[in-house]
Amino acid sequence: MQSESTKDITDYYKHLSLFWTDIVHLMSSKPQALASIGPMRAFAANSKKISTELIEINEDLMEFNKHLTEYYKQLADTWSDAQKKVNLKAPEIPHDVEQMEAVKRIWIDIFDNDFTELFDSGKFGENYGKLVSKELELTKHWNNITNVILQSVNLPSKEEIDEVYKEIHSLKKRVAKLELELKKKEMKKNAK
Repeated sequence: MQSESTKDITDYYKHLSLFWTDIVHLMSSKPQALASIGPMRAFAANSKKISTELIEINEDLMEFNKHLTEYYKQLADTWSDAQKKVNLKAPEIPHDVEQMEAVKRIWIDIFDNDFTELFDSGKFGENYGKLVSKELELTKHWNNITNVILQSVNLPSKEEIDEVYKEIHSLKKRVAKLELELKKKEMKKNAK
């Protein structure tokens, strides 16, 4: 949990950056106030959307890093505990091939059991779920920013391009089907 002063500082900078993006947005909405033209004018007009997304990205990134740290801590702690168990069970220095195989089996069994317990634990599952959720939120923010930039320079968005690809794929399938039917008709015609 964030301390109160850290949260206050974060909120202060968040409001400050929103204030300045509001000022830029107001300036860009007045033609005489901003000399930019074309895509830069559209980009300036959309800068508030981008700034808002960046602020939200920073908040989500802090949460993502917190869960990522916990994820690696759980893995490292499990590894360390499993290695300690192996060190207690295994002989100090294996003297022959059988002892080395025994150490290998002990190592595999202990690590398999300990990591299975970790992956089955509710704490690991909860943290991993939050980690993936934050990663998806970050991706959503980046996609939103990309769409705003693409819109600013009058280019199609990813969704629009995906629609075109789907339509092309559909058309390819229809053409292939029609060509196949045409070949069949020609073969029947030639067979007569």
